[in-house]
Amino acid sequence: MHYEQSIVQKGHKALSSKATEVALSDIPTPEFQEMLAIMHRLLKNEYDGVALAAPQIGASLRLFVVAPRAFRKLHPLEPLVYINPTITKRSKQTKTMEEGCLSVRGLYGKTVRHVSVTVTAYNERGQKFTRDGTGLLAHIFQHEIDHLDGILFCDHAVDIEEIEIPKK
Repeated sequence: MHYEQSIVQKGHKALSSKATEVALSDIPTPEFQEMLAIMHRLLKNEYDGVALAAPQIGASLRLFVVAPRAFRKLHPLEPLVYINPTITKRSKQTKTMEEGCLSVRGLYGKTVRHVSVTVTAYNERGQKFTRDGTGLLAHIFQHEIDHLDGILFCDHAVDIEEIEIPKK
């Protein structure tokens, strides 16, 4: 299982490739759990990040993690690990939202996303679950699953502009 110890940027091969499903037998392994820990740590260190997909650390695997700060106050039981996620339902209603990405630093643009989606995935213990997301959570699900399909937001965003990122 190859991955980087930092967030990779646009141009890295893993960001433009369709990711491979995670074997359920790999989930409990120390190597896989270590990769999850690294993803959580990297995300925690990004003040403006709400989620991170495995391709963003160079691992072409269908997996993303959500930052606890994004939803714990509103949804204390919100799963933070989504392994082999699939969108099983999408609302007909869409909304244009401002979007950025930790792998495309400094670029922001407007994307059209479904207002609500339902995702089925596995957690870090290999248990299957289904989660409905609306608003920002639905937006995150769609953005991260795009990463797993080799799509960056800037591949379909409009009105893209570059904004200077403040130093930590």
